[in-house]
Amino acid sequence: MSVLTQLRLFAERRLSFPVDDDALVLDVGSGDKPSWRADVLLDRYVDARFGGQRSGREEARVTRPLFEADAADMPFADGAFDYTICSNLLEHVPDPGAVIDELVRVSRAGYVEVPDAPSAKIVDFPSHVWWCRLEPAADGAPGTSGTPGTLVLTAKTTPHADPEVAAYLDRTGLRRGVEKVLDSQFESRVLMLHWRDRLDYRVEGEVDPALMAWALEQPGHPRTAVAGAIAAATDVVTWRRQRRMARRPIRFDDVVKPELRRGDGTLLERRVYRLGEPAAQ
Repeated sequence: MSVLTQLRLFAERRLSFPVDDDALVLDVGSGDKPSWRADVLLDRYVDARFGGQRSGREEARVTRPLFEADAADMPFADGAFDYTICSNLLEHVPDPGAVIDELVRVSRAGYVEVPDAPSAKIVDFPSHVWWCRLEPAADGAPGTSGTPGTLVLTAKTTPHADPEVAAYLDRTGLRRGVEKVLDSQFESRVLMLHWRDRLDYRVEGEVDPALMAWALEQPGHPRTAVAGAIAAATDVVTWRRQRRMARRPIRFDDVVKPELRRGDGTLLERRVYRLGEPAAQ
């Protein structure tokens, strides 16, 4: 992959979203690295107990209004958002199909990113419980959602595709070296899916509850200097737009389900909101 291609794909993943500054954007599973473009955040695991579901900080970052809720049952109204970002979340959750349904319910378009199964089977993270693939459309044309096929999520039955290979990488100390090689072209490790109105998907199997519980307790992804530098560079490039959008008021009642509305014009604040909790204390 050429340097120019890597830069283009990086911009697609981190910088360029097909919405203007007036669009209302939600980041689902924002964790410790919320997208700079998101106006509202949602994460189920805010505290440090489930730090294994993140990389870097153990606690979620509360840089904007953050709703602590299940992505499979969001507290938001139908079509509340213009665009939704869901990056590296679906491989962690018990029911990715339910999460996708919710993404489509609360938003008109969005971006989904998941690890590509071939790369994940070489070096994977035990906190992931699904293999993710893109099944091309039979005629090679974009599907009804605008993506070039169907996202297929297959339940893992063991933490690694081949436990013997995983043990070898650990025993020889080669795991980190192999991972660095793969990460040198990180955009090749993930599926980057843009959708509008719907996202075609298929879920195969169910994750054993015991495996799910075990995955939730695993260590987080290691935070590297490169990742920190990328985050800092992204903030530098986008800080003017971030400041401009941060001043835009968003009413609590404009985003939540009708049964959660207060009817008092309360504005969202930079803090954690929990399901059923009033917008202000």
